[in-house]
Amino acid sequence: MSLRALERPAAGEPEGALVLFHGRGADEHDLFPLLDALDPERRLQGFTPRAPLALSPGGAHWYAVPRVGDPDPESFQVGYSAAVEWLDALPFPPERIVLGGFSQGAVMAYALGLGKGRARPAALLALSGFIPTVDGWEPDLEPPFPPIAIVHGEYDPVIPVEFARRARTTLEDAGAEFLYRELPVDHTIDPAVLPELRQVVAAAVTV
Repeated sequence: MSLRALERPAAGEPEGALVLFHGRGADEHDLFPLLDALDPERRLQGFTPRAPLALSPGGAHWYAVPRVGDPDPESFQVGYSAAVEWLDALPFPPERIVLGGFSQGAVMAYALGLGKGRARPAALLALSGFIPTVDGWEPDLEPPFPPIAIVHGEYDPVIPVEFARRARTTLEDAGAEFLYRELPVDHTIDPAVLPELRQVVAAAVTV
């Protein structure tokens, strides 16, 4: 299943790629402005792929959600497999690709960046998401880890902040080092954290 994506060119010869996965019911346009916010010098080729599933109540989805925190295994495999095929076809090595996502897209970024058998990305930005627990996918929690940023709203009513705290504990126990920020917002990306995320992105692809 081939994904379509918006592409934002680098200013010159790209030093790598920045890939952002949108949340449930959104589309490839949703996080497109965040490419410039995270990579203002346009050192990286930017991509925002569209999830392959069309589900109720509309928009594009990476998987179905029977319960928050528990992706439906069958639809998750469809979304994950499509994302793997698309991502692995990019003309950049994994260690030069920064993966990020919001909500369902953060789950997908975790799955692609920490999945067993997957190469580590340059960095991983998980915004308002969680490390999935789903049949057919396993995390690789052996070091070395890429730089990781976990950002979550303290008052998130959609994916409660406890999911971010659980991810923090899992990664701490595995020996990973990461940026962790809880912010006084709901299910959104607080602009206050963008300067720190920019630093993570810039450092990840510095030769």
